[in-house]
Amino acid sequence: MSCTSDIRVWLVEDNDAYRKAVSRTLGRTPGMICECQCRSVEELLASLEKEIPPDVILLDVQLPGNDGISSLSSIGSLAPSSKVMVLTAFDDSEKIYDAICAGASGYLLKLAGTGEIVAAINEVFAGGAPMTPSLAVRVLRQFSDWLAPSKLPANYKLTGREIDTLKLMADGLIKKEIAGQLKISLHTVDSHIKSIYGKLQVNTNTAAVAKAIREDIV
Repeated sequence: MSCTSDIRVWLVEDNDAYRKAVSRTLGRTPGMICECQCRSVEELLASLEKEIPPDVILLDVQLPGNDGISSLSSIGSLAPSSKVMVLTAFDDSEKIYDAICAGASGYLLKLAGTGEIVAAINEVFAGGAPMTPSLAVRVLRQFSDWLAPSKLPANYKLTGREIDTLKLMADGLIKKEIAGQLKISLHTVDSHIKSIYGKLQVNTNTAAVAKAIREDIV
């Protein structure tokens, strides 16, 4: 039996061989447990209705039945505290943007090694927003290209401190690091982030950062 400090991971993947390989890796990783494996979003939602939601959900994009990205809102409704990280073969910018805006906390390609997957799970669990490095610069550049040159930043009535916090979130800092940079408490960071989410009408770190970049807020 795992100890309560283990990161509880669920895996949604229809490729049997890949699903078993990832599950086996997680099962052998200290401090981590792959409690549930699903072949479809429908299986995942049924499990979420009956079981305690996990800490992290690894979600493929192309699945039998409903696809992963369009199901993120349903997953979020049943498991609001779970971090959902997309793990897929698709690397086009629009899919990544759609996933982030729909609530994904990270985006990793299946070509990532097992060590990268484990590291990404730890990062997203700690409040980070992992993304396959080869995608990150290209995606941020694409987000910038989507901005209309004449568009002024939207007025979301963010305070100066909230903008400072958002800039550090965009730099990839986690809450503890933001608190250190701004010389404020973790509780205050949590309050700023909660306010940012409300004003931008998002519910994840990555969605807030993506919207801030697209609308030229930071």
